[in-house]
Amino acid sequence: MDRRDFLKKSLAGATIAGVGVGTISKQEIALASSKKEATIHVPPGQLDEYYGIWSGGQSGELRILGIPSMRELMRIPVFNHDAATGWAKTDFSKELLGGRVTGDTHHVHLSYTNGTYDGRYIYVNDKAQGRLARVSIPNMEVDAVVDIPNSQGTHGIFPQRHKTGLVLCNSEFRVPVTDDPADVMDPSKYVTLHTAIDGETMKVVWQVMVSSNLDLCATDYKGLYSFATAYNTEGGVHLEEMISLDQDYLIVFHLERIANAVKAGRTVTLRDDPSPVVDAREDDSPYVLRIPIPKSPHGVNIDPTGRYAVCSGKLSPTVSIVDIEKIASAFAGEIKPRDCVVAEHEVGLGPLHTAFDGRGNGYTSLFIDSNITKWNIEKAIRAYQGEDVNPIVDRIDVYYQPGHTNASLSETKDADGKWLMALCKLSKDRFLNVGPMHPENDELIDISGEKMVLVHDGPAYAEPHDCIMLPKDMIHPLKFNDKKGPRHELYKAWAKEDKVKLTRHGRVFRKGEKSVRVYMPCKAPKFKLKEFEVFEGDEVQIIMTNTNNVADLAHGLVVSQHDVCFIVNALDTQSITFTAGKPGVYWYYCPYFCHALHLEMRGRMIVKARV
Repeated sequence: MDRRDFLKKSLAGATIAGVGVGTISKQEIALASSKKEATIHVPPGQLDEYYGIWSGGQSGELRILGIPSMRELMRIPVFNHDAATGWAKTDFSKELLGGRVTGDTHHVHLSYTNGTYDGRYIYVNDKAQGRLARVSIPNMEVDAVVDIPNSQGTHGIFPQRHKTGLVLCNSEFRVPVTDDPADVMDPSKYVTLHTAIDGETMKVVWQVMVSSNLDLCATDYKGLYSFATAYNTEGGVHLEEMISLDQDYLIVFHLERIANAVKAGRTVTLRDDPSPVVDAREDDSPYVLRIPIPKSPHGVNIDPTGRYAVCSGKLSPTVSIVDIEKIASAFAGEIKPRDCVVAEHEVGLGPLHTAFDGRGNGYTSLFIDSNITKWNIEKAIRAYQGEDVNPIVDRIDVYYQPGHTNASLSETKDADGKWLMALCKLSKDRFLNVGPMHPENDELIDISGEKMVLVHDGPAYAEPHDCIMLPKDMIHPLKFNDKKGPRHELYKAWAKEDKVKLTRHGRVFRKGEKSVRVYMPCKAPKFKLKEFEVFEGDEVQIIMTNTNNVADLAHGLVVSQHDVCFIVNALDTQSITFTAGKPGVYWYYCPYFCHALHLEMRGRMIVKARV
């Protein structure tokens, strides 16, 4: 069946069923849109009802948006150098990133307690460098980064939902795990890793080794299983080799059995890394269940009831519904793995991801058809059982080629069915031309009624891959940093060593023949130190504390011609280390407009020739 025939069949079936998909008039659309304008307009000075947390794609950052206004509130640097804040240059951030300042953030998820967000942490992956970062929500800054061993292309991640426990991470690219030249050249020896990281300590707990490429990740609501869509069952290296078979798998990881294997020492280690690895490559492995589903599956999403896992196959116009309650029987050998599939309904071409509204409906993004299709889970199951019922409820065109889609609280037990976001990969003619590199297009859709209504679209810089949306009362950022965590432990240790108070003393300490530590308290419009002297080639560490107690009154420090620029928020401390240049006078100044005499907030670093 070609695309046109498939669409005709789907649309006709929906119309016959009384849905009227595709029959809504332009006048009805205009009327619905006009009614929604008032609900999405946030007047000047008013606050949004929801936070939206976006990954930043190749920018390596996170972005915080207000919903429904779609106003960008803040960017949080993660795996990137951010000149405005000094991230990746300041001492703590530089140590976290280990000198690697390019990243590709794809998936962003919050920590959970009892099936819903608890407002503690944001977790985000770096596909480019194989890392996982954690953001402290109260401070909205990264407090931990972990390198995932033996892995390339860390893609899908998901935290456990019953508590802040494990964060599960999929490596997508199959790689050899020895340095034997024969293994390097033999793709049959390549593996991927499903990695468990402790969400509190950010340490690797265990890894499970399988042969297929692992894509998206999910967890159940009880802490029993984690899930990974798996493609390239063939073990191919090139595209043609990866799509020769008719099916791939949803792999279910049995967390208790894996933990018991680790405890009993039934593990191996790879290369020089000590992380315990469970080998689950065999078809009859007791640690994993391979559920056959259509070819090249991408998204796996758990509905708010926790009952169903919905998988989308890129090369099939269907979504597969897996009954999680049947998985235990399949692990026990009482039923076949495929018996866990309770529905497989056609939704359109290029299905990728599914969101939920908490009313029994799924919303699947269709990359090829450029639309979002709304369908009913119960009806899809009944149709699979042979009942003459059409699960399709509604469709809406989006502009264009949506990748991820997500709805407000969709990934929690509290899904509220108000807003849905389509993250479109192409914008084409939606915005003014700004040159060869076109923005993407994020589209906000109202899903509170029977019909979906597109209410806003806006350009997005490359490439916000995924997002989540939640009510503002579920997140409580601080106005001042709480001075907890490893970053502030560093400052306290240094101050104790030098017997100074960070908020009071402007001091210069020579720590070695070529090492100087400078304490620089500041309060608008003055630095505590008006000048300091160092020698050419000295390693200079500046520890700067902003003593202003007014929220939003930031200071910063730029040292001319020394590649130094960073921010210090009110009542916070930051530090940076650099090498003093050639002899001369170098002005340092505050780059953040803080006072009527802001331009006068400066001082001199005098570099002397080393005798």
